[in-house]
Amino acid sequence: MGGLLESFLQHCLESVNAIQQKREAAKVYGGCNGYPRAMTLIDLANPTKFLSLTARLLPYLVTGTAIALAISLYLAATAPDDYQQGATVKIMFIHVPNAWLSMFVWAVMSASALGTLVWRHPLADVAAKAAAPIGASFTFLALVTGSLWGRPMWGTYWEWDARLTSVLILFMMYLGLIALWRAVEDPSRAARAAAVLTLVGALNLPIIKFSVDWWNTLHQPASVFRIGGSTLDRAFLIPLLVMAVSFTLLFVTLHVAAMRNEILRRRVRGLQIMQVRATSSDVSVASPASQQV
Repeated sequence: MGGLLESFLQHCLESVNAIQQKREAAKVYGGCNGYPRAMTLIDLANPTKFLSLTARLLPYLVTGTAIALAISLYLAATAPDDYQQGATVKIMFIHVPNAWLSMFVWAVMSASALGTLVWRHPLADVAAKAAAPIGASFTFLALVTGSLWGRPMWGTYWEWDARLTSVLILFMMYLGLIALWRAVEDPSRAARAAAVLTLVGALNLPIIKFSVDWWNTLHQPASVFRIGGSTLDRAFLIPLLVMAVSFTLLFVTLHVAAMRNEILRRRVRGLQIMQVRATSSDVSVASPASQQV
């Protein structure tokens, strides 16, 4: 009787081990002819896997971005002059994509802020911190090119109307976030504070978008994405859209590279902290021994 019970228990253990082995294999292999399963978004929460994937993707992103920028610059250079604005209309091909991306980057940071506060995603704060300097650069270029474009059109480089002022506030918020991350030494505290400030700053995005509709401003209303269709001629619309795609690819490339650098920087900082703690513990252990001698 005891032998039968022992053999039954042994059989149960072998069955459980077999099931566990199948589950472990299912995590690595897709269960289809032994081929590895595709990396999921959950896998990308692991910084090591993120670094591995982006190391393979980054060369293709750089190449695609360079080709897209070359094509868009050629289309912008060969676009005709406007019958009213002349050659100054070509500033639009740089100004508009930068203005779009200045808001798009903050929207990306807002999504990352939710990931930090709600889901505690390990790469959320990395994504937001890496995007802030890029977004600040796009916003700065939008302000500069807008001023250069406004001088011959409006007769002034700057006017305190709703659109320009709200974009300037967006630029100042970018700088404030960058300063916050640098000022707070504790990464977790800095991440939470920056996430809250990012979500509060997101209220400025609809103000920027609809400011030309809500108030009487010098800035022209929407002319590309509107209910009645674009008011731009195809000779200007196509180069503008291609340039917008090129700048978006540029942002993705720079963002991925900046995220990789931030992950590696945090790892180096962690190793330095561990080394300092190990050194201080060795000194504290050696001090009583030296006193006894």
